[in-house]
Amino acid sequence: MDLLAFLNPNELSLGMSKLAMYPLFDTAHYIVSLMALKEQPGAVAFAQRSPFACWFSSMLFCFGGAILSNLLLAEPAVAPLSNDANVLLASLIWYLVFYCPQDLVYRSAALLPIRLVLSGMKEVTRTWKVLGGVAQAQKHYKDGILVMIAVGWSKGAGGGLISNFEQLVRGIWKPETNELLNMSYPTKVTLLGAVMFSLQECRYLPLQKHHLMFIYTVFLVVNKTRMMLSGSHSWLFSPVEGAVHRALFAGESTDPTPKAKAPGRTSSADTCAAPELDGKAASENQNGSAASESDGEPSAKSGTRDQTPGCVGGSKKTD
Repeated sequence: MDLLAFLNPNELSLGMSKLAMYPLFDTAHYIVSLMALKEQPGAVAFAQRSPFACWFSSMLFCFGGAILSNLLLAEPAVAPLSNDANVLLASLIWYLVFYCPQDLVYRSAALLPIRLVLSGMKEVTRTWKVLGGVAQAQKHYKDGILVMIAVGWSKGAGGGLISNFEQLVRGIWKPETNELLNMSYPTKVTLLGAVMFSLQECRYLPLQKHHLMFIYTVFLVVNKTRMMLSGSHSWLFSPVEGAVHRALFAGESTDPTPKAKAPGRTSSADTCAAPELDGKAASENQNGSAASESDGEPSAKSGTRDQTPGCVGGSKKTD
């Protein structure tokens, strides 16, 4: 109780909700995002070959969420780039990450203690982005919970959701890497946050906004730190996700595509096999003996098929 009284969770969460993202937290977001871009295969060579295309791709990494959320709400997609201070800051960091002499900026930021701090600060900005997307959607569609979830999700994880377009800028086209086909941890956890903040805005979740912001931010930072220290890419709700998938979506396959015929079977061979099987079955019935399924198949070495009258192509040998 003394610890809770000292920390005063209500005042702590209220104070955290008033944090300004610019410039420190935005700087951490840009650094971590551009480091992730630089670590992709071929990104360094691409930056040396096409600096302008690399800059444009980097801006998509940094402002992809805001651009995608504006597109969903039919607002100007270039509006996020109208903030000159943010664009200049992101451009400066892009130059230092990709072109700094001796690669000093990237190597310094890649040190584990520094990267832990930067990644934690980036996760803090994720909360503000998701909440901003939900509030932005509510202005246009009051109580439209699905729209609020979609816009909050896109604003918080837009860089991943438009990754195919960003790759296309770099001359790479891999539609199988679509984020919706195999969602990564940031996309999943952002969707979770968008659902919770949308429910809170619509009064379905009995929590004050600053309390929810505090809980969600702590969860993001702690889980991201755990993943980086342990080298794991799984998240806490993986067992629940797997159980729900098995229960609701992993039923028996009902693929209507007809199965392919066994190799070596041709239409002529199937046509010829019918009278042979019927003749042998009649003979076995007369003798009162039961044959196994494998014995009922005529031998390929015998000349029975070649001698079957009225069989077109009956002499064709099957494997």
